[in-house]
Amino acid sequence: MTLKYDLSIVVPVYNEQDNLRKLMQEIAAALDPQPINYEVVFVDDGSTDNSLAVLKELAAAYSRLRYISFEQNRGQSAAFCAGFDEAQADRVATMDADLQNDPADLPAMYTLYEQGHDMVIGWRAKRRDVWIKRIASKIANAIRNRLTRESVRDTGCSLKIMDTSMVRSIPRFNGMHRFLPTLMKMQGASVAETKVNHRPRLEGVSKYGTWDRAVAGAYDLFGVRWLQSRHFSYKIREKNK
Repeated sequence: MTLKYDLSIVVPVYNEQDNLRKLMQEIAAALDPQPINYEVVFVDDGSTDNSLAVLKELAAAYSRLRYISFEQNRGQSAAFCAGFDEAQADRVATMDADLQNDPADLPAMYTLYEQGHDMVIGWRAKRRDVWIKRIASKIANAIRNRLTRESVRDTGCSLKIMDTSMVRSIPRFNGMHRFLPTLMKMQGASVAETKVNHRPRLEGVSKYGTWDRAVAGAYDLFGVRWLQSRHFSYKIREKNK
């Protein structure tokens, strides 16, 4: 199968009507000057505002843009996975639709990926969230790294580039997007981390409360730790044809 693009960008959308036009403009501004043939796959996660109507308008204006829309809200992990399945490139990038991730970081991340990694993840060194979210994120990262024996600075950053075939092979469950570096490493991925820009949310509201995220994250963490304890791999020495 000949792949049409170098990079597929997957963007989950849930009630982000006021951010989508600017986001697509920023993606185009960041990548059009680059020697990267890309597509953008927006996944409407059952939005109840005008997000779908805006995506239809953008699809008519941008040939690189495709969208799919869920019948009902299924969550961020499901939206990411649907985008992975739709991707037409062997590298897939992920980012949020709220404009807090900066598309201008993508070219440098792509270059780092091409240096021999299977995954490049963003590290929001200067978070632009309210203080309670920053503290909660630091605590969650510390606990997550301790239990999964990881050293990832910012696994919650949605700005990532991954090998498409590998990310399609990881276990799928609600909350899996919080553990993508660990799950990719279980597939044998080489993972690099790099500083990225982080911006305050200007339009719309966050879809996740601090307490809700903490409870769901703790529940998922034990599941991932169980997967690690039961994971196996093998290498074939030889076989006949």
